[in-house]
Amino acid sequence: MRDRRRGGYPSAMRIGNVEVRVLGGPLGCLLMILGSLLLSVLCTLGANLLLRR
Repeated sequence: MRDRRRGGYPSAMRIGNVEVRVLGGPLGCLLMILGSLLLSVLCTLGANLLLRR
C-alpha cells in the first residue's frame, strides 16, 4: 500500500466512510503541542480530584 507521490506512504486512510489524513508541517506540530498540553492539564486535574477524596 505504498504511494510513490508522497514519499512512499499513503496520504490518507479510510475508516468506514471517514477519510483520515495525516496533518504534518508546522500546523501539525502546533496541534500536537497544544493537544499534549491540554491532555496534561486534564490528567493533572483528574488525578487531583481522585486523590482529594
